[in-house]
Amino acid sequence: MRLILLGPPGAGKGTQAKILVDAYGIPQLSTGDILRSAIAAKTPLGLEAKAVVDRGDLVSDDIVNGIVSERLDAEDCKPGFILDGFPRTIAQAEALDGMLADKGMKLDAVVEIKADADELVRRVIQRAKESGGARADDNEEVLRNRLGVYQQQTAPLVAYYAETGLLRPVDGMEPVEKVTVAIKAAISA
Repeated sequence: MRLILLGPPGAGKGTQAKILVDAYGIPQLSTGDILRSAIAAKTPLGLEAKAVVDRGDLVSDDIVNGIVSERLDAEDCKPGFILDGFPRTIAQAEALDGMLADKGMKLDAVVEIKADADELVRRVIQRAKESGGARADDNEEVLRNRLGVYQQQTAPLVAYYAETGLLRPVDGMEPVEKVTVAIKAAISA
């Protein structure tokens, strides 16, 4: 099972990824985790990424694509994987298509967790009140900015994957358990 999880910040991608990891026995590949891991392992691309991060710059698509490609070659990815946070742009999606083709792999589904922006903001504000505002991103202004970036950069992937027939939209506003059931039904359809 090879999946991509798409959805705006706060829609529950991380929560659902953890549930799917347990259900299918495949790893969740988060771009941030992959980058940190490559940097820690001091791989050639990891060292390149570290230099960029140390300068305070954003890691280029070439480096991110290379690190993701290396990670897809790992033994635990043979039965499948869940990509979370990658691809973020059409260019990255096209690079992923090429990577998978080179490796003789293909995606099984792209799950879009749909969520209402105002409801996400309400949830985050509620979570901040309950936790005493412990998280830096538990703030309406920060979240609205992240939602804007998502709309601009990542939302076009919905149309991209709809054209391939891989897109499986699910309602992310339902309780966690119902979203999980919907995702499992969507990917086995």
